[in-house]
Amino acid sequence: MAAESGANLIPIVAAIIGIGVVAQVLADRFQVPSVVFLIAAGIILGPEMLGIVGPDSFGNALGAIVGLSVAIIVFEGAFHLHIDKLREAPKETVKLVTIGAAIAFVGTSVAVHFLLGAQWDVAFLIGALLVATGPTVVTPILAVVPTRDRVEAALETEGIVNDVTAAILAIVIFEAIRVGLDDPVALVPLFAERLGIGVVVGGVVAAILFYALRYIDLSPGNAPRNARLLVLAGALVAYGAADTIATEAGIAAVATAGILLGNLDVPYEEDISAFKGDITLIVLSFVFIALAALLRFDILRTIGLRGLLVAGVVALVLRPILVFVSATGDRFTTGEKWFMSLVGPRGIIPASVATLFAIELRSAGQPGSADLLVGTVFLVILVTVVLEGGFARQIAEYLDIIPMRILIIGGGRVGRTLAERLEGRGENVVIVEKREENVENARNAGFTVHQGDGTDTDVLRSAGAENARIVVGATGDDDVNLLVSQLARSKFDPETILSRVNQPDNTEAFEELGVRAISASLATAQAMDNYIERPSMMDWMGEIGHSGDIQEIEVTAEKLIGKTIDEIGDRLPDDCLIALVQRNGETQVPDSDLTLERGDRITIIGGREEVREAIEFVHPDM
Repeated sequence: MAAESGANLIPIVAAIIGIGVVAQVLADRFQVPSVVFLIAAGIILGPEMLGIVGPDSFGNALGAIVGLSVAIIVFEGAFHLHIDKLREAPKETVKLVTIGAAIAFVGTSVAVHFLLGAQWDVAFLIGALLVATGPTVVTPILAVVPTRDRVEAALETEGIVNDVTAAILAIVIFEAIRVGLDDPVALVPLFAERLGIGVVVGGVVAAILFYALRYIDLSPGNAPRNARLLVLAGALVAYGAADTIATEAGIAAVATAGILLGNLDVPYEEDISAFKGDITLIVLSFVFIALAALLRFDILRTIGLRGLLVAGVVALVLRPILVFVSATGDRFTTGEKWFMSLVGPRGIIPASVATLFAIELRSAGQPGSADLLVGTVFLVILVTVVLEGGFARQIAEYLDIIPMRILIIGGGRVGRTLAERLEGRGENVVIVEKREENVENARNAGFTVHQGDGTDTDVLRSAGAENARIVVGATGDDDVNLLVSQLARSKFDPETILSRVNQPDNTEAFEELGVRAISASLATAQAMDNYIERPSMMDWMGEIGHSGDIQEIEVTAEKLIGKTIDEIGDRLPDDCLIALVQRNGETQVPDSDLTLERGDRITIIGGREEVREAIEFVHPDM
């Protein structure tokens, strides 16, 4: 019998993994988060339609499989949560995971109680679960919807932190329901205990992994592979150890271990990150398809319109309130706040934990509470993931919060090197390239590549030329670069057109079009001359995009108009200064008494992060 069950399980698992890969390909092709396709696949494969995957397909192992999969997903998201990214929106992020989470918890609980008639304990249980947005749904959305670093940092951090706290809070409330505990104050030590255990276990595992990666010889020939396997095993051990000590402490443990390792200087970080991403794709596919297959339509019909009202309150009322309360101030634009408000889909943590709770509630003779729990949670997930995830890009485009694109025509060495430096500063770069080899090299390097002929108007348009601020001709053929420049100027009229000029005699033809021509031979000679005459400056210039930066920006903030350089300088970060001011086409090194006017363009020089902060201060809409 066991052999028969195993034989049936093999094609199911193979099909789920295959569908997951196809979903990722479709997501990349149509710029829609993969979770939309995964949930659809789960419903189609489930008992309500084809009946291939159902509650009994995995026997009693579903809970363990989901738990370990969630551990990998949360660890991978936490591993990419770097402290320097948190500086993009520190205060707002803290408010999102505290004040915002509290608003979501209380508001959702009240809505469930009054709209669905649930008892308060079940309402608070559902409210706790639906606090979590989660990296499993937020990360795929941000992968296809480019946003500014501050938006990405806030949403990713909120997802990771709330995944942990919401799961632990839900477990504590569930245990209180089981033992009949009705004193809210008594829940605090239970919550703190599980969170503390997770943090301690995660910290210990992270310390052991860091020591092993840094100081132990992992076999020089296979060190990257061994490092990847060691980190994967460490994440699973952290989850298992903490969860054995206290239920759901494992999520806090893997989140802690991931954040610590991701912010330490561990060897083979890129190899580990790429490997974890591939593993996450597989388990993400498995978990979403398997759990979506558990959904029963009769439960959704039971809660009906009232359930949709709850989903509407969660997504369209509570979410905007908590975002605007948390993101007060001018760090985020109004459009960015609305995007964060309308893109807060619920994910795998509420789905998986709700499923496990429902199984236990049914075993305890409470099928009504189990159905209400599963139906409400899954309905909110379906509504938020399908609508918010599926239309995230359209929402971003409507709100105009996607950073202006920079199109680089030509994916050779020059184009890729330029793209690397621009993306290092947070620009939204798209490479247009028709040669298969260059396309493959650019994609392997992690760049967004649109394959096609850059001299074709339709190709440029589909690559985003209508929303491009800068177009760069970077091919090795001057005729191609000139035609690209002509098309860009006549059809799309971006702010700036730059072109690489390979033959100095062709420079005049580009300049007649109003194109800023960069002669390869002249630029090389100037660089060599600068290294001879100004070596210190050139050494610093070599660090642009890494430790240092130079940015030119137009003054738009009302608070700066009529202020002197001296007055503004006191409000800029310490490690940066205003080096140049351009007014009416003339550029000057400003003295401290120069008063800024609307339309002035200033050049800011300094440390990379400090220049970013200064840019946001000078031009808040950037």
